[in-house]
Amino acid sequence: MVSGIEDEAGGVGALALGPALEAVLMVVDEPVTEEHLARILERPRRDIAAALRALADEYTAQGRGFELREAGGGWRFFSRAAYADAVEAFVLDGQQARLTQAALETLAVVAYRQPVSRSRVSAVRGVNCDGVMRTLLQRGLVEETGTEPETGAILYRTTNYFLERMGLRGLDELPELAPFLPEADAVEGDSQEGVPSFDPDAPDTEADDKTEL
Repeated sequence: MVSGIEDEAGGVGALALGPALEAVLMVVDEPVTEEHLARILERPRRDIAAALRALADEYTAQGRGFELREAGGGWRFFSRAAYADAVEAFVLDGQQARLTQAALETLAVVAYRQPVSRSRVSAVRGVNCDGVMRTLLQRGLVEETGTEPETGAILYRTTNYFLERMGLRGLDELPELAPFLPEADAVEGDSQEGVPSFDPDAPDTEADDKTEL
């Protein structure tokens, strides 16, 4: 007498590894680690790692429109960069979902100077960043990470979701752009550390909307 479906089918570990990985990766909404895949597919991690890299090489050799990459601490499918225009046309059809230039600039400052306070980001950019920071928080690209000892200002850093969207395994893979940003200390005199931190849940003001456009 069998105890369940897995017994009848021989168990998850009896499945062909490559197709099993493809099936799982098709339904994940965030990168999945090799350890997690090894556990659910009942295989040694080294076998999982080898199979993932074999699949990635196979997709590249075949010139597929997608690729399998390690990013954000795990593995998932991404659209291949060569077809970015097609994906962008589809995603933006009838909507404007991209981040504004102001948001991209603010995100860059946070990425290269993290952990950094809101007022220091504003000082680097030369404009008030309250509304833009709220947008980045709501989209899950940045998060709070404690306070600055000297001032008590809230500090911000990028999230794992940021790494995922950028296709990076870690912050050490960021392009070498930091030298072109002024050091936080150099603009400290122009910052507004004494200004209370904004409320992330507060509605956007007219000024914030103009800043983000």
